[in-house]
This record gives sequence, structure tokens and C-alpha cells, in this order.
Amino acid sequence: MAKRIALCITGASGAAFAYRFLEEASKANGVETHLVISKSGGMVIKQELGISVQDVQGLADFSYDEHNFMAPIASGSFRLCGTLVSPCSMKTLSGIAHAYESNLIIRCASIALKEKWKLVLMPRETPLSTIHIKNMLEASRAGAIIMPPMPQFYFKPKDISSLIDMTVGKMLSIFDIESSLSREWGSDKAALKEFEPSDGIY
Repeated sequence: MAKRIALCITGASGAAFAYRFLEEASKANGVETHLVISKSGGMVIKQELGISVQDVQGLADFSYDEHNFMAPIASGSFRLCGTLVSPCSMKTLSGIAHAYESNLIIRCASIALKEKWKLVLMPRETPLSTIHIKNMLEASRAGAIIMPPMPQFYFKPKDISSLIDMTVGKMLSIFDIESSLSREWGSDKAALKEFEPSDGIY
């Protein structure tokens, strides 16, 4: 059976991460993507990427309306490898943390938690309020992986696309999807040599 992954895009900034994930997942062998884009997520896609929702949907194997509770992914009997919410708005995070299943996105996340599948949340907000942090803690305690888009500067990214690809590579690795975007610490011997310890430096 194909590795089924639900990708949910909400109205926070960072649509490029989801788009690149879909691009890479669509090229991977044995991966089947199920896409849900919220209304606000669609607006952010147009604003940040300059493309249509249909352009993004075209990369997925299946796509559903955010209010379609009759979609296969609305049931735990439809086995998924996991769900990725990227980017994850604070409203969606709150719904996930408190199991308030107001749309298909939160329903998918709730299923992942109850079925003990992987649930990766990419929250995109700054600064974070105490309420935001508490909701992340609740989701983490329930089994979610909290993965904000933190750039890895030690790989010396050349541009924004490189920063995005580093984060997407890590997202793909969490779901065990092989990709050229994934990089392991120590794979670049020349760069690693620069970090060799010396006296008085920790």
C-alpha cells in the first residue's frame, strides 16, 4: 500500500513550505498525498506564492474541501502514515489542542492523535503568547511533533529557497520520505572541520 500522508494548509504565513513538501512528495516513490487547504490558506497561497489554489491541488493525489467530513481522511479506518499541518495557524493549533473539530483539518489531526499516527505541526507566529505556548504543550503531550520553521544556518544557506528546502528536508525525513533535500550533520566534512573544538571554546 502507498504511504498515505495528509497535508493541511492553513492561513498562517509560510505556504512555501507546504508547496515544496508537495513538490518533493509528488516525485517520491510510493507516496500518496491527501490535501486540505483552508479558505484562509488559499488566500495566503495567492498572496505569498502568486499562484492559485488549483496549482497547489494539482500536485496532490487527492484534494478535499475543508468542510468535507465525508472525505476518506475524516475516518480513522482510512489508514494514514501521518498528517502534516504546514503552516499551522494559532486558531488551528487551538482547535487541535482542545479537539474542537470544526473542520476537516482539525479532524485529521485529531484522528492522527487518537490512532497514534505521526502528527507534525508547523506553527507560524511570532512572538508567541503564553496561550500559544500552552496549546503547543497540550498538543505535544497528546503526541504531536511541534516543528516551527527554524533555519539551520550552519549549512550556510545561499538564499531563502535554501532555507525553505532545509526545513522541508527535515519534514520529509520525519515521514521517512527520501529526498535530496535531507541533510545529515557530518555529511559535509569540510564544514564540520570548522566546528572542531579548541581550548576555551564550547
